[in-house]
Amino acid sequence: MEKETRKKILRKIPYGLYILGLRDGEKLHAMVGSWLSQCSFEPPLLMLGLKKGSYSHTMLEHNPFFSINFPSKDQKKLVERFFRPHEAKDGKFGEVPFHVGKNGAPVLDEAIGHLECQAKQIIPGGDHDIVMAEVIDGELVQDVDSLTMKDTAWHYGG
Repeated sequence: MEKETRKKILRKIPYGLYILGLRDGEKLHAMVGSWLSQCSFEPPLLMLGLKKGSYSHTMLEHNPFFSINFPSKDQKKLVERFFRPHEAKDGKFGEVPFHVGKNGAPVLDEAIGHLECQAKQIIPGGDHDIVMAEVIDGELVQDVDSLTMKDTAWHYGG
């Protein structure tokens, strides 16, 4: 298969956009993620792709608890803020307010909802590893559509 054809086909897979909140001791971090899928009803499990060697991957190796924050379709600018790292200070990542969830991970106040998860296994992959995580808790603040890659001109896949 030609590389360009493969890329076009793989980009047909629908991807959501999420902001992962992580904690390692006193260090808090948030990043944009898109490779996420539910993979079990009982227990409720998710799988997500996380780049090998990334700061987020290292944090998750040290502390398995994290959050997945769901932006609404009109919160593209919120997601853009997390393309670059921000220091967590005084309950904010830059200008974005957050609170600490029940599992200790940061939860964005502006998200339409969030899940609090615990990584159960990190499965070696290619340039990204697969994180198998159990949903421990969560909250739906607004029942509106969440942001997807199709709502933007962005690409991360292929």
